[in-house]
Amino acid sequence: MSSRFEPVLRLHHFAWRCKDAEQTRAFYEDLLGLPLVHIIRADNVPSTGEYCPYVHLFFALEDGSSIAFFDLGDDQAALPSPNTPAWVNHLALKVGSLEKLDSAKARLEAAGIDVIGVTDHGFLRSIYFFDPNGLRLELTVDMTDGKVSESDMKRARVQLDAWTKEKAAA
Repeated sequence: MSSRFEPVLRLHHFAWRCKDAEQTRAFYEDLLGLPLVHIIRADNVPSTGEYCPYVHLFFALEDGSSIAFFDLGDDQAALPSPNTPAWVNHLALKVGSLEKLDSAKARLEAAGIDVIGVTDHGFLRSIYFFDPNGLRLELTVDMTDGKVSESDMKRARVQLDAWTKEKAAA
């Protein structure tokens, strides 16, 4: 029997709280072009049995994964973490080209959304913005063929080991 987990195939969905289901739908479907593909409406949480009326929305990405939201009916968004800078927690979504990134930036700005970037990270370029629920989003374009080389993985491990050692010494 193997002690390793089977490989994770891909993201199924990422879920976040939203304050208003329709406002969230308009942002993700109408502005970002992610179709609303599923909705669950229930009064009890299936995993806990807790009474909490909600609607659970799923917006599809091209690879079959989804970004999902819970509207709990109280017009409240998720609160930011008090010990984490606003730029840290975010969801990065990949687009197909620099032209599509530039087009998305223009579309977002035309809709009154504040956009940071295009930011050059070397292996990718990104723009950053917030959705109506305070969720920070990043749209990215790979500047390589999207494949990770053995040398990239080794370099990443060396850099992590150095960070860990420096942090422990501090």
